[in-house]
Amino acid sequence: MHAPNNPYRRQITANVRVEQGITWLLRFATYAIVLAASFIFLTIFFKGAPTVFSTSFPFVNIEFLTQQPETLHVIEQEGQKTVSIGDREFRVYEQEHDISKARVTNYVYAAGGIFPNIVGTVLLVVGSMSIALILGIFSAIYLSEYSRQGTFIRIVRLAILNLAGVPSIVFGLFGFGMFVLAFNWGVSLLAGWFTLAFMVLPVIITASEESLRAVPKGFREGSLALGATQWQTIRQNVLPYALPGILTSSILGIARVAGETAPIMFTCAFVMRDEMPWQVKHFFDFFFQGVMALPYHIYVVSSKIPQNEYTEKVQYGTTFIFLFIVIGIALMSVLLRIKMRNRYKW
Repeated sequence: MHAPNNPYRRQITANVRVEQGITWLLRFATYAIVLAASFIFLTIFFKGAPTVFSTSFPFVNIEFLTQQPETLHVIEQEGQKTVSIGDREFRVYEQEHDISKARVTNYVYAAGGIFPNIVGTVLLVVGSMSIALILGIFSAIYLSEYSRQGTFIRIVRLAILNLAGVPSIVFGLFGFGMFVLAFNWGVSLLAGWFTLAFMVLPVIITASEESLRAVPKGFREGSLALGATQWQTIRQNVLPYALPGILTSSILGIARVAGETAPIMFTCAFVMRDEMPWQVKHFFDFFFQGVMALPYHIYVVSSKIPQNEYTEKVQYGTTFIFLFIVIGIALMSVLLRIKMRNRYKW
């Protein structure tokens, strides 16, 4: 006997088949993106880890993390082992050995380390995000709490959304024209900070405003009914509960600020700089000097000099450290957001 047909069973129609096909297409696209990202990160890890870590104590390539980039000199002599040394060691080696008949091949930025680049990247991220968060939060507070919702405010919001899609090279040219030339700040940290801050400002303003609007109106009304001013209400009853959402936008901003090359190339980055940022005579000179940065260093090493097995180690090693720095800074924001979210609930 045949089982009776279930009238409540889902009927397989043409629309259902189309929906299933779209579902599988979206699933395939998601898995493809995950696999591509995994392949990229694994390639960076397996090729960059040998440059950063070693099999002997202290198991970390301290020189790579603490020295400046140098030119690699590969010395080949008949009957002797090939010697690969940086600039400083090469000058000493040249005085102690006769290399007149040796074959010396030079590879730019293939020796030394990336310590100045690490310092410059951290300074750029911390400085620009501090400026962007201050300006972005105050702008969002005005748009959400103080402004009258009219045509002008709608135009301002539309302009902010449009700025979020502007290419980074445009912000770089803007920063070069305004901060480097018009304000006469030169190629400096200050010019890079404001350029990068303006680049991520639209995202932070939009996310901060949405976070402020998500706080229930009862919090405002209850505070105002007890006699608090509007600013006291915002500072004590609205802003703390909006901070988790604001920190979420800061995580996105950190990833974009740290990885941009075009803006810093025009405003604050040097290929090589002998002095560290704090080696200045006067305190204010700290803000008006350029720095070396990891994304610009990766760009120069991977595209502006001849490629070989030595420069490949530097490329992947620098990228490996760069990813860890970005992940570390973003992780701090995530932990702070979790702490805020657990503390302020409604």
